[in-house]
Amino acid sequence: MAERPENRVFGKRAQQHVVILASGDKIRHMTIRPWMAAVTFCFAGMFTVGYLAATSYLVLRDDLIGATMARQARMQHDYEDRISALRAQVDRVTSRQLLDQQVVEEKVEKLMQQQLALSARHGKLDALLNRAETVPLPEEKPVTDGRRADAVGAINTIMGNVAPQKTTQLAYASTGESVADRADRLFSRVTLSLKDLEHDQLNRIQSLTAGASETADAIQTILRRTGFDVTETAAADDQAVQEGAQTAIGGPFVEPETFSNPFEESINDLDDALDRLDAARRTARKLPFGNPSPGSNITSRFGNRTDPFLGRLALHAGIDFRASTGTQIHSSGAGTVTVAGRNGGYGNMVEIDHGDGLTTRYAHLSRVLVKVGDHVEASDPVGLSGTTGRSTGPHLHYEVRRNGKAIDPMRFLMAGMKLTTYMD
Repeated sequence: MAERPENRVFGKRAQQHVVILASGDKIRHMTIRPWMAAVTFCFAGMFTVGYLAATSYLVLRDDLIGATMARQARMQHDYEDRISALRAQVDRVTSRQLLDQQVVEEKVEKLMQQQLALSARHGKLDALLNRAETVPLPEEKPVTDGRRADAVGAINTIMGNVAPQKTTQLAYASTGESVADRADRLFSRVTLSLKDLEHDQLNRIQSLTAGASETADAIQTILRRTGFDVTETAAADDQAVQEGAQTAIGGPFVEPETFSNPFEESINDLDDALDRLDAARRTARKLPFGNPSPGSNITSRFGNRTDPFLGRLALHAGIDFRASTGTQIHSSGAGTVTVAGRNGGYGNMVEIDHGDGLTTRYAHLSRVLVKVGDHVEASDPVGLSGTTGRSTGPHLHYEVRRNGKAIDPMRFLMAGMKLTTYMD
């Protein structure tokens, strides 16, 4: 085998540099070639030259450093301006919120006053509504719950919407609908609800007033047809009260109060209408409009007829009801018993004084159940039917007299049937 030629420099063999790495029992070695050393020295030289050049450039270029510092100063000023703008925005939002809250509180106070006024009106209406329970009213449309809104709940909602919020939320909030706008919308809804309530109250009062007036007019018309006037009877009652009780009243004269409030005027109108209705009903209850023998047929009416005993024309001063012996006879109205016993051709008779010169008689009774001086109410039993006195068979002879003069009882019976719908 041919021998490998040896590297010789000027007749000498170049020594190779070896790097030995030992780790425990393991030994590694790496031979450093000349080209490796050359590359390493080249890279080190380039790095040193670049570093020296960059350093020299930065040292020699002061304007670059100044520009960098100016840019940093501008950024700092920008941040400070931004912070100042945000603070100003927070102040504006906070001031506007406080102003809106003040406005809202004023509106809430007005709404609370309106609701208190409605509550006070409701208190005034309670007594009148209790009096007007029996007044017939036109059919009312149902009212939805939306119109009957609770004003207190809505006001609480408004106050909750204007409650103070966090500053960060106010500072970065979007410029949409403001608190005042939302409050105005809620105020409008609540105000409309309160106006609806007030309108319903006025409509209710007007309906009650119209119903009471119509009922009072109907009762007065019926009473006038029977020969009685409510105003005369009421005046007589007032005079009797003044005569029976001593009055102790007085005071300086003051001009009557004038009402410009529609609600107060409506209340006064309803009170007057209910007073008229009460007076008419009191008068009607005092008069004998009841049927003394309900369910019995009428066998003889009021007026001239042939006398069953003499066979000639005679005045029949009442009406006869066919009633078998022992049938219970009732008072046709409230009053005081003035006669209770035997009375000539009437046989056993009961006479009741109803006031205002009006009396009723119940004749031919088999038995009298009351005595003189007793006070009876309408429909109270006063006796049992029979055939005592001038009678041809068991029946009830019923008379109505005013100031001693006999009048047709049918007028009162017919009036009583018409008054039934107005008295309860």
